Order: sequence, then C-alpha cells, then structure tokens
Amino acid sequence: MQLSIQKLNKTYPNGVHALRDVTLDIPTGMFGLLGPNGAGKSSLMRTIATLQQADSGTITLGNIDVLRQKDEVRKVLGYLPQEFGLYPRVNAEMLLDHFARLKGIASGAERSQVVKTLLQRTNLWDHRKKNLGGYSGGMKQRFGIAQALLGNPRLIIVDEPTAGLDPTERNRFHNLLSEISENVIVILSTHIIEDVQSLCSNLAIISTGEVRMTGTPLATVASYRGRVWKKLIDKHELSQYDRTSLVSNRLVAGKMEITAVADSNPDGTFEVAEPTLEDVYFSVVGNSLVGA
Repeated sequence: MQLSIQKLNKTYPNGVHALRDVTLDIPTGMFGLLGPNGAGKSSLMRTIATLQQADSGTITLGNIDVLRQKDEVRKVLGYLPQEFGLYPRVNAEMLLDHFARLKGIASGAERSQVVKTLLQRTNLWDHRKKNLGGYSGGMKQRFGIAQALLGNPRLIIVDEPTAGLDPTERNRFHNLLSEISENVIVILSTHIIEDVQSLCSNLAIISTGEVRMTGTPLATVASYRGRVWKKLIDKHELSQYDRTSLVSNRLVAGKMEITAVADSNPDGTFEVAEPTLEDVYFSVVGNSLVGA
C-alpha cells in the first residue's frame, strides 16, 4: 500500500497559497512531515483526510482516488487532528462505543470487543469508566488514537500529537505509534524534529507550502556531513557574524553556540561538527537566529 500525491495545489479565498505542487510518495510505515507553523502541513493533512478540496493535483491510496472517492477513503482512514473535542461528562468506554457505531460496527457484541481491545491497546482500560473531562493530556491523545484505530484503517494521520505532553506520556505515545506503523501508513505531521528522528523511516520537510526535502532521516543527515560548522562565542558577539551563513544559535553554559552550514569553514575559526536533523531542518526552512 502506498499513498501517492502528485502536484497538489491549494489556495484559500484570502489569497494564501497553502500548497504548491506538493509531490510525495508515502509507503507503509511512519512518515514524518516536518515544517514550521504555517508551512502547509495541516492543509495537506486536511486534504488527504477529505476535509477540504484541492485546487489541482491528485492523491491516490492504493487504487482509491482520494479526491474523488471520499467515502471509500473514510472507510480506511484514521485521523487524529491537532485539536479535537471530547464530551467531558462521558466516559471513554461509552464514547468509543458511540464512535464505533458511527464507523459502521452495528453488532453490539462486536463493538464491545473492539472497544475493549482498543482501550487495552492504548492503556486506557483501567480508566474506561472515568469521564473524559478528568483525563490528562496524554490520556486524551491516547483516546484519540483509539478512535483513529476503529475499523482497522490502512492510513492514519496524526497532526502534532505530542505537543504539550510530559516526557512519560510522550514516550508512551511514541511506542504506540511505532507499533501501529508496522502494518499501516502513519503520517506524523509535526514541528518537533526529535519526534521525526526517533520514529520515522521516511520524512519530508515542507515550508511555505512547498516540499523542500525528502528522504530517510539517516541519509538526510549524512548528506550534510562535512558541511556543518559550530562555534562558541559570547552573546554580544553575535552581531559581528554574517547572519546569512548562520542557521541557528543557542545558549550553552552561558555561551552562545552558533551553527553555520557551508562547504568550507566560514571564517577559519569554526569547527566542523557532526550534523543533526535539526541542522538540516534549519538549513532548509530558514535560520532560527534570535538576538542581535
């Protein structure tokens, strides 16, 4: 199974060109979609999820025309948007049963078994009678995945799923996503670089509606080897450097670490560094410099 996106375009009525000739081939497994806020990630996710129409281009999932056969897509789609509402006074078991009914699982016995299996799989079974209004952020995200898994989907889309989670919940959510992606296509749309590096076998970096880079995390990082340069300076010295060659800076033990991407040492005083996906990201989408 493969999701194929070809020359997809979307312009909103206010003139924002959200997607510009987006072309991607996404295989089974975890696929990371990286980009800053406003890059077009959510627009792409909504289009794939049949929640909005594209202006031009094609999307196919196996033999399904996503833009024309919306009902067929929805039968095999699981979707966890960035923001989703839950009824705070309903417990998880009741609401998941309701969603299962909406998904077309008519048999009460079958629904009961499906709900039990999914709540156990997302580690929520012991909390099934607790009203959702009392769930933590991580528990709500796990419930979101439970509802996205209804109907054994072949494509799952998760949009910024770990934003705001504490480290324990984030790790638990990562393990769950990794398990799910063994047999289906999972698209992880995020701006958290570490999530993509640790979870995804393939990735794309998108900015201003355009795909700027695709590949595997390892190969993408390896392509920058020998081109990333770092140096520690005093904070007040930042203004002395040519900011067009710098891609990021950050405080390290009271000093400012500046990073440049160039084919050779920018001024002879930098040291070559092992590249990271963060270096690649800032090089592709634009620098993250702060301060003067």
